[in-house]
Amino acid sequence: MNLPTRSETDSASGKGEAAIHRTNRRELLGQMAGVAGAGLALTSQARAQTPPTVVTPAPGPVPAWDTELRKLASNVYAYQQAGGPGKLNQGVSNAGLIVGEDRLLVIDTLGAPLHAKSFIAAIRKVEPSKPFGRIVITHHHQDHIVGLPFFPPAEIVSHDYCRQAMLALTFPGPTWEKREGWAEGGEPRKVIPPVTTINDRTTYYYGNTEVQLITMAPAHTYGDVVAYLPQYKLLFAGDIAFHWVAPFLNNGHATKWAEFVDKILDMDVDVIVPGHGPIGGKREIAAMKEYLTTLKGEARLRYNAGMSAGRACADIKLGKFESWIGAQDRMPLNIVRLYAEFSGTLSPATDNEGVRKATEEFTALKAHA
Repeated sequence: MNLPTRSETDSASGKGEAAIHRTNRRELLGQMAGVAGAGLALTSQARAQTPPTVVTPAPGPVPAWDTELRKLASNVYAYQQAGGPGKLNQGVSNAGLIVGEDRLLVIDTLGAPLHAKSFIAAIRKVEPSKPFGRIVITHHHQDHIVGLPFFPPAEIVSHDYCRQAMLALTFPGPTWEKREGWAEGGEPRKVIPPVTTINDRTTYYYGNTEVQLITMAPAHTYGDVVAYLPQYKLLFAGDIAFHWVAPFLNNGHATKWAEFVDKILDMDVDVIVPGHGPIGGKREIAAMKEYLTTLKGEARLRYNAGMSAGRACADIKLGKFESWIGAQDRMPLNIVRLYAEFSGTLSPATDNEGVRKATEEFTALKAHA
């Protein structure tokens, strides 16, 4: 798949615990050394095979951001949900809106009834009457799709894998229970599947606004789609981008995800709307890639040394990324996923049992640290 570079575009246009104490590194390595000799130690040979990523200076402290429908161009808006220090519901997802001459395009529908209803209310303040013509779903995770029942009927578009994964989803019940800030209780909880699917690239036009839907998968999932608006140098990245929020690897492929970030960094893009976190740009998505590659390098050392996923979670130090939202909570899930990649057993599905075991071991090590 060929993505537009800056030169090409110019020529053409003119879910864990709080802070977790880690096991003592010296004690842990001592235990490992007695198990199976050199094959189970963090040897110089293992380090030579996969050196840890050099961590560059931190981009700064995690900021706080507010919920808003932010105007990014004359007919383009991003719906950013609040997060960061001191904010409730940290790490909730974002969405987008493109206003056409006679209808609206929505990008993702958020993860709870009240979130979706607030998004719709914000849309109606800027566009009181235009109908919802199309809804693009960037991937199948519930925090991006369960708002669908609260939107009027519209064409729903996604990657083909996303549609299949949505059809396989199950919920704990047909309606929502009351949850402060999320649901009043009794709202429908169901999947409304896409009716149109793509597998590479599709372009829509809303007046003079070109909207390119580009497949970037496997990355966060095996069905990720981003929306690129070349004349505005703007990318709705879905969960290809996490800004100041630790990325989830539950259905992802870390290596290929980082490669897609490199492609984005080569695109003619100034503004990136992430799936989670505040609106940013290439600096923020590059920091997320560094998080992924740093974690992958550290996990590889421990995988090569024969360390279990749970012990690896306890042993790894994330440095400047420790303060990112969800960094500790997501460690077992992410390490299990990386271990599957290293062993050649990676599949689109999440290894729930492996995550459960790693979490239990991680928690036990915390308790005895």
